[in-house]
Amino acid sequence: MVLEFYNQRRKQVIEAKPNAAHEAIALLQKKYDVHVITQNIDDLHERAGSKKVLHLHGEIRKSRSSLNSSLIYDIEGDTLKRGDKCVLGSQLRPHIVWFGEQVPEMDNAIRLAETADIFIIIGTSLQVYPAASLIQYAPYDADLYLIDPNATKISSFPSLKIIPEKAGIGVPELVEGLMK
Repeated sequence: MVLEFYNQRRKQVIEAKPNAAHEAIALLQKKYDVHVITQNIDDLHERAGSKKVLHLHGEIRKSRSSLNSSLIYDIEGDTLKRGDKCVLGSQLRPHIVWFGEQVPEMDNAIRLAETADIFIIIGTSLQVYPAASLIQYAPYDADLYLIDPNATKISSFPSLKIIPEKAGIGVPELVEGLMK
């Protein structure tokens, strides 16, 4: 059932297209050293042209060994089947961080956040941890932006600039200003 659930999600990802926000973020690479830290498990940032993407919660178009999480494989097509095995002979599973599992890329995400000159948060309530804690690692003098239609001021971050729009509108607007 789990494999079939992810096979259906993988089919949806393959059919999906990058939106204006993905494309705007990729455009920033012309002027800035852009690192994308995403909680999304799709590859839409890469397909839009972003070069440096860190996937906190894994990648749906990849599988990994159920015995050794460092053995990661691309999934050809949209189906991972029971009986698909790694070189060690163990069943392959979706390369996704499941609830209760450690987020293995969190330390790398923190290191990136600590070096940011501009820190842009897009489409999140800042309620899901540990990813929501990344803003706390941004340098004190970094420009902070939050793009979300339901965003509200955060008292511990008075310099946070709120853009109360959906990503497809707010990100291109912000990127246009940053490119000037």
